[in-house]
Amino acid sequence: MQTVRRVVAAGSALAVLAGTASCGGGDSSGQGDQTLTIAAVNNADLDRLRDLNQNFLDQHSGVNIEWVSQSENELRETVSTDVGTEGGRFDVVTVGTFEAQIWAEEGLLEPLTDMPDGFEAGAFVPSIRKALTPQDEMLAAPFYGESSFTMYRTDLFKEAGVEMPDQPTWSFIIDAAKKISEETSADGICLRGKPGWGENMGFVTAMAHSYSARWFDEDWRAQLDSDAWLEATADYLELAEYAPSTVTRNGYQENLKLFQDGECGIWVDATIAASSVTDSEESSVADSVDFAPAPGAGENGSSNWLWAWSLAIPSGSEHKDLAKEYVAWATSAEYIELAASEYGWANVPAGARSDLYENSKYTDAAPFADLVQQSIDSADPTKPTSEPVPYEGIQYVNVAAFQSIGNAVGQQMTDAISGEISGEQALENSQWVADRVIERVRLLEDQQGSD
Repeated sequence: MQTVRRVVAAGSALAVLAGTASCGGGDSSGQGDQTLTIAAVNNADLDRLRDLNQNFLDQHSGVNIEWVSQSENELRETVSTDVGTEGGRFDVVTVGTFEAQIWAEEGLLEPLTDMPDGFEAGAFVPSIRKALTPQDEMLAAPFYGESSFTMYRTDLFKEAGVEMPDQPTWSFIIDAAKKISEETSADGICLRGKPGWGENMGFVTAMAHSYSARWFDEDWRAQLDSDAWLEATADYLELAEYAPSTVTRNGYQENLKLFQDGECGIWVDATIAASSVTDSEESSVADSVDFAPAPGAGENGSSNWLWAWSLAIPSGSEHKDLAKEYVAWATSAEYIELAASEYGWANVPAGARSDLYENSKYTDAAPFADLVQQSIDSADPTKPTSEPVPYEGIQYVNVAAFQSIGNAVGQQMTDAISGEISGEQALENSQWVADRVIERVRLLEDQQGSD
């Protein structure tokens, strides 16, 4: 479905750039010969990269860095618009495995070839490197990689009389969240309810796939009205009953803060959160957090996904050589050592480099390291569900149209949580949207084929 992948920026409006920070290097006036403009998602690891930029500038006289930091939803709109139109606003952007795959055929990202000495493509985790190399050319370098797993409060589990099994199911998570809500002062679970294909639908899609649901059958017919989707959606909505009252506004960042503040007993989300919830300087519950695999639905498999926030160079950049030097530096073993010296080994960007998991300094400081590695290694985006599908991706569908479909369905799920519509109505509406979008894409394909 080539045309599906060409719908890169359809329906996107230019986001207002916010949170811009500049890092000056070279001369004392702060005006360099070249300025790298970097667009990044605003999370802890990338914020640390921004704060450590001076180390790169010290090695590159006459260079400035302008940093644009945005939330996931905002960043995706901004980057999709600029990269999709080859606007040239940015020299380095953070993208995920999704964007690397759907933009491959369009030549919208600069291949990471002719990289500076020291760039080690072979050092990256194989499954993540493969996801970022859709056409035999690496299009982005992973800054950090992640899967998903279950974070939980051991003190609240004890208070509620609940014991975490070796492999939790969604039924167990629902029961545990209910008991914690009833028996303790905390909410049972932190849950993504904020609408967006990469916010609530990242969670819901991975959850639904573990129920053997699928977005499309092999002929690209939408399957959102299936029994598997109905079951998964019903369980998702039940979980929302045990989440904080702000659940419809909560995405990854909001839930991270809630969990750190002790508001929730369970949180199923990205493995990259592990260091933040166990950091005693940031988390009030650091001493009572433990981890388990991502939940599954019986014999249908786990819901652990595969993702990497990665550094890519848009084809419209006017500073490609300098951008390559920055990407090589930021994804290097040298940078890992630098981050460890500033923030401690437990807080270095994880999941991207295989050699990190061979480093005893890291594994000793990060007791969650083995489970994170297992979760990443066991995630298989080529087989997201037990049913045959024409796409790849565990928490997404690797076609560009999924951006608009996922956003629309995400809003339906949020409306169902708030009680505006039922779960059944949400899926009926979602089925209609998915069918219409794919029908339009097929029409575009037919028109292009006749030209």
